[in-house]
Amino acid sequence: MSALTILISLSLFVGLTLTLSELRWFRRPRLAERLAPYSPMSGPTRRVGLLSVESFRDVTAPLARSIGERVSRLFGAGDELEERLRRIHSHLDVTTFRVRQLGWTSAAFGMGTLTSVALNLPAPMAILLVLGSPALAFLLIEQSVASASKRWQREVFLELPVIAEQLGMLISAGWSLGAALARTADRGGGACASDLERVMQRIRQGLSEHAALREWSDLAGVDALDRLVAVLSLDRDTADLGRLISEEARAIRRDAHRELIESIERRNQQVWVPVTVAALVPGVLLMGVPFIDALSLFAG
Repeated sequence: MSALTILISLSLFVGLTLTLSELRWFRRPRLAERLAPYSPMSGPTRRVGLLSVESFRDVTAPLARSIGERVSRLFGAGDELEERLRRIHSHLDVTTFRVRQLGWTSAAFGMGTLTSVALNLPAPMAILLVLGSPALAFLLIEQSVASASKRWQREVFLELPVIAEQLGMLISAGWSLGAALARTADRGGGACASDLERVMQRIRQGLSEHAALREWSDLAGVDALDRLVAVLSLDRDTADLGRLISEEARAIRRDAHRELIESIERRNQQVWVPVTVAALVPGVLLMGVPFIDALSLFAG
């Protein structure tokens, strides 16, 4: 029996054991665990056995987080994973995300190994499949979070003019900054409204309005939001804050319009690429025929 067969058998045994440990008919809970929900003095209990999903997660969590951070830094990840997860309001923390990422990477490694053994691939293709599958799985999961973070930043940028105009109208009507933020968060339903709900939660936790808004702008990473928060921070220094917010909303809308024009121009230029190629290829062929004919005449 080869070492690869032993490794595959051991992996299947561990995976099957972890799967069956979650089934009630396979693992009967202890008496203390069954009586714990009915005891007023006991807190939440966890079913942790010698080999279970919880124990496996506790063992692999530090290793998964360390390996994930190093590999993501190696591939040039920009922001920290914790910032990206908080930005998109994910219910996962960094450790849970890294453990799941390690699980999918290990599954891809196992599938690549089994496929290479079953198909009896040549050594170069087998090595490429075995090493490329986990790398591809890791990068796909990492890229999904990065793409979600960029989409959230784009939604925040596109919604900012409307949010700024609403805040400007409410403040001009006599509302305070905190009341205007709370009403915008309650009546809205987009990315900015979700972020404003978190801002209001931080204010209720004891943070000041300016500090909570600055925390939001630092986490979002949008330049237009930084400028808007800087204007909102002048609520105690100026009596004409509504007009300043309205001007900032128009400036943000001009930036969005400028980006739209740039994207339209880029698409117009991309349209001409296949047209140019389609026109050049027949022209080169037509020019090549007399050139080849002239070369044959000189050679004769």
